[in-house]
Amino acid sequence: MTVQTLPPSQPVHPALVILALAVGAFAIGTTEFAAMSLLPYFARDLGLTDPQAGHAISMYALGVVVGAPIFSVLGARLSRRTMLIGLMAIFAVGNALSAMASSYSTLLIFRFLAGLPHGAFFGVAALVAASLVPAKKRAQAVAKVFLGLTIATIIGVPAANLLGQIVGWRYGFGIVAFLAMATMALVALYAPRHGADPDATPLRELGAFRRPQVLLTLLTGVIGFGGMFCVYTYLASTMIEVTRTPETLVPVVLAVYGVGMTAGNLFWAWLADRDQDRAAITAFVWVAIALALFPLVVENVWLLAFDVLLIGFGGGLGTILQTRLMDVAGDAQALAAAAHHSAFNTANALGPWLGGLAITAGLGLPSTGWIGAVLSLGGLAVYLVTLALYRRDQRQSALATA
Repeated sequence: MTVQTLPPSQPVHPALVILALAVGAFAIGTTEFAAMSLLPYFARDLGLTDPQAGHAISMYALGVVVGAPIFSVLGARLSRRTMLIGLMAIFAVGNALSAMASSYSTLLIFRFLAGLPHGAFFGVAALVAASLVPAKKRAQAVAKVFLGLTIATIIGVPAANLLGQIVGWRYGFGIVAFLAMATMALVALYAPRHGADPDATPLRELGAFRRPQVLLTLLTGVIGFGGMFCVYTYLASTMIEVTRTPETLVPVVLAVYGVGMTAGNLFWAWLADRDQDRAAITAFVWVAIALALFPLVVENVWLLAFDVLLIGFGGGLGTILQTRLMDVAGDAQALAAAAHHSAFNTANALGPWLGGLAITAGLGLPSTGWIGAVLSLGGLAVYLVTLALYRRDQRQSALATA
């Protein structure tokens, strides 16, 4: 990864840079997860079933999947600071329009637009954060940016859900648009003023997709993360319709998920900087067990909340995979980093879709836990294959140079 240096007249303050990036992550995390928590309310307002409303979640995720590689390739010759500001501008517009959507079809279009800059922003932000610290602390630097996303699940998502109950779901998206504009200002003030990489080209970035380890790591995320999204998307509906809890308790349990995700983000990053593979394998097993428990505890709100905490704790797996992509992407760093979020949001589309199929088939809302556990174990299987192939290639390379 190429790291450029600044002239002495333009000092960089890593903490302030990471704070600016974390505010953007907070905005993205709020809209991504709040849309799931607001699902019962915009479904009711627009006259939709829960599986139909879940399509709005999937459209946002599809926007991420499409936008991440496109923006990364087209922005190869732009400075990272310019990219971050431009991406947040598009994000602000998409969420402002979502707040004004007047029909199911327009909501789908605007959620797709809002999702387009998501992956590229996180990809560029991760590269900027990693460039500010020694290599042995990269995962922790990326995790600090992702803290914005996890804290959003503690504060932003419950607040948006509460707003949805009190004044309407549209305000949740409106607040995100404001946060996006605040991020633009902070990035303009604090992000490093590096020029664009003179050697970067769209073709070089596309080279990431010629690397089997990159593709396999992305597939790991697609399958492995689908389980968490499968449960989280329908969590509010499950609590209201199955657990029979008052709607006022929904934001509390959503915040519990965020607490688990925040703690897990820091823990798995700490472990990944010491042993990346052990961290990934352990995280997959953890999530699979927590998801398998979900259908068993769904009738009791206290046990449900504890299990949601455990599921959230496994969410730090994203930081591990993000760092691994930096290791295997070679000189195609920007596209590989952004593609991680395409994979993450392919999982965001896959999980709700499979969950919706199970619910429509009559298996009930709790069945999302079983589906989620299978997806997590599938992610683990892909990771183990990826790791075996990587070690084989390393051995062959060592023999060839001996």
